[in-house]
Amino acid sequence: MTHSIQDVLQRIGIPGQPSAVGIGTTWQAGAGEVLTGKSPIDGETLVTLQEATLGDVGLVVDTAKNAFLKWRQVPAPQRGEFVRLIGEALREHKADLAAIVSWEAGKITQEALGEVQEMIDICDFAVGLSRQLYGYTIASERPGHRLMEQWHPLGPIGVISAFNFPVAVWAWNSMLAFVCGDSVIWKPSEKTPLCAIACQQIVNNVAQDFPEVPDGISNLLIGRAEIGKALTEHQEIPLISATGSIPMGRAVAKTVAGRLGRSLLELGGNNAMIVTESADLEMTVRSALFSAVGTCGQRCTTLRRLIVHETLADQLLDSLKNAYQRLPIGNPLSAGTLVGPLVDQAALDAMQDALRTAESQGGTVHYGNPILEDVPAGGCYVHPAIVEMHSQTEIVQQETFAPILYVMRYRTLEEAFEMHNQVPQGLSSAIMTNDIREAELFISPVGSDCGIANVNVGPSGAEIGGAFGGEKETGGGRESGSDSWKAYMRRTTNTINYSTELPLAQGIEFNL
Repeated sequence: MTHSIQDVLQRIGIPGQPSAVGIGTTWQAGAGEVLTGKSPIDGETLVTLQEATLGDVGLVVDTAKNAFLKWRQVPAPQRGEFVRLIGEALREHKADLAAIVSWEAGKITQEALGEVQEMIDICDFAVGLSRQLYGYTIASERPGHRLMEQWHPLGPIGVISAFNFPVAVWAWNSMLAFVCGDSVIWKPSEKTPLCAIACQQIVNNVAQDFPEVPDGISNLLIGRAEIGKALTEHQEIPLISATGSIPMGRAVAKTVAGRLGRSLLELGGNNAMIVTESADLEMTVRSALFSAVGTCGQRCTTLRRLIVHETLADQLLDSLKNAYQRLPIGNPLSAGTLVGPLVDQAALDAMQDALRTAESQGGTVHYGNPILEDVPAGGCYVHPAIVEMHSQTEIVQQETFAPILYVMRYRTLEEAFEMHNQVPQGLSSAIMTNDIREAELFISPVGSDCGIANVNVGPSGAEIGGAFGGEKETGGGRESGSDSWKAYMRRTTNTINYSTELPLAQGIEFNL
């Protein structure tokens, strides 16, 4: 694999030994602790580099701010052309970047290719958006006056991302930020450094041939939590977009709010699917299977709770257990594999702890055991688990980032909605039904309390056209499509008086 990595990095244009600090198009070796990046596939060392230090943060922020001051003056359609060219470069390197995603995140090839396609799609979305950054003209109460809104570039944006989507989340944020006139500073997961380095180099390649792009529009800091903390504390970064755990999000929100900055949070999910009496069971099994075991349960939109009508529960459980028995689990690079490894031993330990806790709280566990044979040595492979629960106990209300599917039964739809909304997270949700009333109720104010509510499709696998994010402890942020671009800009309200009079609003008289 090492030889293959070197070939891929060379094709992308990464010069020599990868570095932890990208200051615009300049690579700089870090001076921090040594970071050893290992593949979850087999534990093989992929890269060794020195991390960024706190001293690098100030230099990168200054560079990003200077780039922003120039970039904000470039017309938005030209900024869109820059993003279009990034999309073309991603198309050229799609297979190479997907290979790095598989090596570092353990994703099966199809999912890795899908993640890179998501980057390409958001580039296309952002290009169109670059000609649609418009505000409203509003009727003024004063004669001879016009009231209007404008949207202006915001500043250097800090992006903190997690290992499970090591390239797509950066692209969701960065491509919108670029067309909005912002520069970007990225602090990726230290578990996926090569993914970040590859993305930074691809942007560098495009920027070097695009004279309107100031150096420093895209920047990279690879390091541990203290680097992210320093970014959240920095007064010159008006927006921090953070994807990760709920405790991390709380810390980010508190720090950024303390300096009256903005935070865009996409945090944990404890996603459920309600299966009604009218549901198509064959479609339900297929939807639940991908949603529950895709990425080995390491998606924030992974299906974790299956709430099934009591008349269907036994039949659906039998079908699911049969499907789980036949799951191809193993090397994600091998053709036909559907479930790759967990990211590391800590994830495996957390899964086993959760299963033991579920049993102690009355659950019946099916599968879930570590797999040691017929898989690459050095990786953490596990059989996805199905756990029958009598109720939503404490462990069910927690998000365990692993393939555990808790199955519970209900009698009335109102009971199902109540169970669905009982957990503190509110990211993604689904209902499987052939009853239009049930479907409409689920997406109405009395139904799902999540940011994403689907009908007859699982909770995992969002398209980039819709804004992505959730409510409650998921953080309330929205990334990717729809009008999420507004988070990366500042709004001004303008009043233009084109008359020769000076009337005051609300009819106030103020004359000497």
